[in-house]
Amino acid sequence: MKPIVAIVGRPNVGKSTLFNRITRTKDALVVNFPGVTRDRHYGDARWNDVEFTLVDTGGFTEGDDFADEIRFQVHQAIADADVIILLLDGKEGISPFDREIVDILRTVDKPVFYAVNKIDGAEQEVSLADFYQLGLETLYPLSAEHRYGVTDLLDDIIATQAGFGKGPLEDPIRKVIRLAVVGRPNVGKSSLINRILGEKRLVVSDIPGTTRDAIDSLWEINAKSYLLVDTAGIRRKGKVHKKLEKFSIIKALRSLDCCDVALIVMDAAEGVTDQDISIAGYAFERGCGCILLLNKWDLVGKDSKTAKVYYERLREQAKFLNFAPAMTISALTGLRVRKIFTQVDEVYDQYAHRISTGQLNKFLERAIEKNEPSLHRGKRIKFYYAAQISTKPPTIVCFVNYPQAVHFSYKRYLINQLRKETSLDKAPIRFIFRQREGRKKKR
Repeated sequence: MKPIVAIVGRPNVGKSTLFNRITRTKDALVVNFPGVTRDRHYGDARWNDVEFTLVDTGGFTEGDDFADEIRFQVHQAIADADVIILLLDGKEGISPFDREIVDILRTVDKPVFYAVNKIDGAEQEVSLADFYQLGLETLYPLSAEHRYGVTDLLDDIIATQAGFGKGPLEDPIRKVIRLAVVGRPNVGKSSLINRILGEKRLVVSDIPGTTRDAIDSLWEINAKSYLLVDTAGIRRKGKVHKKLEKFSIIKALRSLDCCDVALIVMDAAEGVTDQDISIAGYAFERGCGCILLLNKWDLVGKDSKTAKVYYERLREQAKFLNFAPAMTISALTGLRVRKIFTQVDEVYDQYAHRISTGQLNKFLERAIEKNEPSLHRGKRIKFYYAAQISTKPPTIVCFVNYPQAVHFSYKRYLINQLRKETSLDKAPIRFIFRQREGRKKKR
């Protein structure tokens, strides 16, 4: 395990900006608005060939609907950390919350670094004078936005920890199955991840829009690793007006661009909505493996036929995802939550499957013999050969004489036949038709 460095402080002091600066990413959502971050946000960092895990936390405050939840998250981050950075605001000065956090950190038997942000240069370091009232011996002036003073802070953090290991920085994202948990607001995405992790990692509330950023959580079971990405609820475009929510939805959609499998969470108690199907469509368009999760099943009045009726309705509304497994679950009670990963493994294995060129062309020959494509302007459409050009999802290129003339229904026929012959029944498959090149035209 790499050492953990946690950044704590009150809202809007620049914790997420410092997180992005040190991790050299834009993973943490940064908006000039207090209280954007609510959950713990983890990232890999490296300084002078030394690697560690950096944790961004929500702002330590009161009077917010989520104040108690955020305080719990901050206390948990402090408990888990090896080193703590308390970030203070050099422009706003000292607040009662700063004094409260300092009092808490004085009881912690771990290295604590007190940094004053928004100090853009040496001439502004006079602003540090006020903060010595807190009884602190060493203050680190810095500007997370402009990088001023960050080097000195990191040098001293590394120096305190002899256990900080050196070596190549591992990228766990490349070694794990990446799962994006997506859905409408308040369908239970964060509750599901908390249930899987067995801890209160993410802030949960009945208030829609609680999750604002895409939050990564690494989880291991049966010697396999999964990266669970909690995302903001995706509402219909017409209902999104606030800038912050737009940013949150953009990050949620981006999580689909780089995930292996999308866990599309729906509220079974409310029933499947058009927006649920739209979100499933976003995942399908991006070529994700998909699993449809009907959550809050414990709230549904049911008999022996209820589940079958729900599945039939879902299949009717989302015909384009007829290959995607569907499950009824309850994040609250844990009903079938562990079984999700049996489906994830099956979907991922198919998602990353490669078919040999020989097998593909034998399949193509049999499929065409069974059902020939229609004529194009009186001429027969000829399929010369096929090859798989990539996985995630399996993508097949077929070289034909008239690629633009292959009807979508024939493309669907080929995909369905391939599913039957290769047992790729739970993953998306892409077919691309191209003109065969290198043939000389007859005069």
